[in-house]
Amino acid sequence: MSERSERTTDTGVDSATEAFVAHRNLLFTVAYEMLGSATDAEDVLQETWLRWVGVDPDTVREERAYLVRIVTRQALDRLRALSRRKESYVGPWLPEPLLTAPDVAEDIELADSVSMAMLLVLETLGPTERAVFVLREVFDLDYDEIAEAVDKTPAAVRQIAHRARSHVATRRPRGTVSPAESRAALHAFQRAIETGDLQSLLDILAPDVVALSDGGGVRHALLRPVVGVGKVAALLLGAHSYQRDAARSLEPVQVNGSPGLLVRLDGEIDTVMALRLDDGLITGLYAVRNPEKLSRVERETAVSR
Repeated sequence: MSERSERTTDTGVDSATEAFVAHRNLLFTVAYEMLGSATDAEDVLQETWLRWVGVDPDTVREERAYLVRIVTRQALDRLRALSRRKESYVGPWLPEPLLTAPDVAEDIELADSVSMAMLLVLETLGPTERAVFVLREVFDLDYDEIAEAVDKTPAAVRQIAHRARSHVATRRPRGTVSPAESRAALHAFQRAIETGDLQSLLDILAPDVVALSDGGGVRHALLRPVVGVGKVAALLLGAHSYQRDAARSLEPVQVNGSPGLLVRLDGEIDTVMALRLDDGLITGLYAVRNPEKLSRVERETAVSR
């Protein structure tokens, strides 16, 4: 009997496909949190699928753990290649933004883990540290499972997890914000930009707000972070003045589980802007303008833990 026929259920559905589809959103989220790129995460899922269909089902004790192990190893290989690619990236690099469903924001831990702010923190970890942190802190895998995924001993994984946790703790967002607070802040921010109201911007931006943008060398973007409420407000109002002759629209959306705006100029997507909120004020603005990173923002992407 062929391997494929052995994997076929009574209903005629290939059991390998069934298992992969059942865990696909989880696998995508693991890969995306490790890579910060949806495009590369999809490539990793394809590689994972090709390896999964070649596995002898008799050797698999638990499908979810086995699939996570495959996707982690593929993502680690891809992450090392991405690190070299980022060294030659033109201008500042930001993660590829995802439009997410409103229910993602309700899962505070998931929303935090896929937020632009957290993904930038994860960029400061080494590849293995990043994998261990994601698998342990976000997906709550046990140390033995993680050890198999990253080819380390459980004792080594515990040490890596402790080091990564301490590193992230000093850099992660300061607190959680309720969905209602997020909606109110986004509405105030959108209104201030649309009207060019300086005082309203000053009221919603934190004193130490940071603005970052990514044009990939294709679109105009900041060459370095802009820090401080006065400078960021001036930047936003300058963009408002510059773009007023174009037919601009601002659409409130959920970007990586956080409030954000989809900016269109003359009907075309120009920018995806994600906000970071702390204590009711905007502390971070992440504007992605690189067209190669905007291909998925016409539709929601499913993420899960």
